[in-house]
Amino acid sequence: MDKIKNKVLLITGGTGSFGTAVLNRFLHTDHFSEIRIFSRDEKKQDDMRNFYKNDKVKYFIGDVRDYASVEYAMKDVDYVFHAAALKQVPSCEFFPMQAVQTNVNGTQNVIRAAVANNVGKVICLSTDKAAYPINAMGISKAMMEKVAVAESRNLKNTVVCLTRYGNVMASRGSVIPLFLSQIDKGEPLTITDPSMTRFLMSLEEAVELVLFAFENGNPGDLFVNKAPAATIGDLALAIKELKDADNEVKIIGTRHGEKLYETLCTREEMLKAEDMGEFYRIPADNRDLNYAKYFSQGNEILPEIEDYNSHNTKRENVEGVKRLLRKLDLFQ
Repeated sequence: MDKIKNKVLLITGGTGSFGTAVLNRFLHTDHFSEIRIFSRDEKKQDDMRNFYKNDKVKYFIGDVRDYASVEYAMKDVDYVFHAAALKQVPSCEFFPMQAVQTNVNGTQNVIRAAVANNVGKVICLSTDKAAYPINAMGISKAMMEKVAVAESRNLKNTVVCLTRYGNVMASRGSVIPLFLSQIDKGEPLTITDPSMTRFLMSLEEAVELVLFAFENGNPGDLFVNKAPAATIGDLALAIKELKDADNEVKIIGTRHGEKLYETLCTREEMLKAEDMGEFYRIPADNRDLNYAKYFSQGNEILPEIEDYNSHNTKRENVEGVKRLLRKLDLFQ
């Protein structure tokens, strides 16, 4: 990681869980001489400023929807971690154009501002909901990925690549803090479907994935980490046992736009995925518009390939989930 010494990093959406994890990782090291936090929430920036009290961190108010504010924050930046997004499934479902403006248009603004300022590398953070998307949030992130790959094709000085990962345990707005809050209030734990599976990864693992992409990414590459999964029912039971709680579990039914399981790599992506140990690299499709030749032949092995999803990955039981939860600050 010598290449990041004395370099300037910009994190869009930097007041979120991911930005906080990056700060905790690098703030007291000689990596990055400056870390810029770019977001539209002045209250969260003020909270972060008062908490860290560190001159290495600089704060920029702006919105990825507003190119001018992004371009201003991008001056003299070496690298960008693009984490700004609307990512709550229900809110995106009811306000899909808001998801488009932030997740799709905003990503194009970030990449083009980076190119205009000769930024070395941009890592765009995506979600498992972008694979086989069925909701507005996933569709907008899938389009974000397409925009990033399309923009990456003809760039000379800026490398754009992507990461895609599943649920981050204990991140803001996720189910683990909800369950803990319900336990503290003596309320039932609300579960949509106990057999629903979700990938389990920590914020530190999300940062490691982005850093791996940073080190190994070629233009248009998509990186996915291999992660275990668990059912929501086992997750709730594990939390109850760790907190020695006897709250009832209430099944409320699947919410609008939710999947039974999440997919990290589609069948089509797995066909060309490169196994890199703890990660998969999916290279960009670099075919051009002269695609007539692709009509004359198909791929015979595609029907034999499975996608990589939370139903067919390693499944943790209740004890396995408890082991993962004990590593989180919330359960220390």
